[in-house]
Amino acid sequence: MKNALQWPRSLLFIAQMYLMMPIMGFGLLPLALINRNNAYWIIRLYCNWVRWTASWMVGLRSEIRGEVPQEACIIAAKHQSFFDILLLAAVVPRIRFVMKSELRWAPILNMYAYWTRTIPVNRGKRGAAIKQMVAAVRQGADTPSQLIIFPQGTRAPVGAKKPYKIGTGVLYKETGQKVIPAATNVGVFWPRHGILRKPGLAVLEFLDPIEPGLPMEEFMTRMEETIESASDRLATEAGVNLEEIRKSS
Repeated sequence: MKNALQWPRSLLFIAQMYLMMPIMGFGLLPLALINRNNAYWIIRLYCNWVRWTASWMVGLRSEIRGEVPQEACIIAAKHQSFFDILLLAAVVPRIRFVMKSELRWAPILNMYAYWTRTIPVNRGKRGAAIKQMVAAVRQGADTPSQLIIFPQGTRAPVGAKKPYKIGTGVLYKETGQKVIPAATNVGVFWPRHGILRKPGLAVLEFLDPIEPGLPMEEFMTRMEETIESASDRLATEAGVNLEEIRKSS
C-alpha cells in the first residue's frame, strides 16, 4: 500500500513543483527587475521550496555536506537528475551555470538565466563551445561568481560510467580558478526520467578544492576520481549495490 501511494504522491509533488515555478518566477519578477541580486534570492527561494515540499510530500529529504563555495570558483558537479541542479542553486550564493543552448527558449528559466549570466553552449560543437565558455567567463570576471559545470556534459544514472569531457579542464587552465568537485546520490531517489520519487536522503557534497597549476591530464584524472569515488560512496550509503548495477549494464 505504501509503495502504491508513492506514485500519486510523486505526481502531486511534481505538479505543484512546476506550478510554483511560474507563480514565483512571474510573481516576484518586479524584484528581479529592480536589482539583479534579487534574482539569486528568488532562485534560492524556489529551490528551497522544492526541497521542503519534497521532504513531506514524497519523503525525500536533502542534505548539503562540505563547505559551500562563497568566492569565485568553478564547481564541477556530478549530474544525475534535475534535483542536483536545484540543490546547487539552493545554496550557492552567485550561481552561474553552463547550460545547453536549447534552454534559452524555456520560459522563466531563460529570464533568470540571463540575470545570472548563464552560459549557453551548443553541445554538438565541442570546439566552439569551449571557446565560448572561456570567453564568457573572462567577460564576467568583473562580477565574481561560482560557475557550475557538469563535466560529463549530461545526466548520468547512478553507477553508470560516462566519460568526462575536456571542457572543465580547459576552463581550469585558462581561467586560473580553483575547481570545487561536487558529488551526489540524488539519482537514487529522483531518476532522470519518470514520475516516481523515492523517499530517503539525497545528498550533495562539496569536496576539497583542486587548486590551480596542475597539468591538464593530472587535473582531469584527479577531478574524475574525486567525483566518482565520492558519488559511489554516497550511493552505497543510500543502500545501492553498485556491483549489481554494473554487472547488469
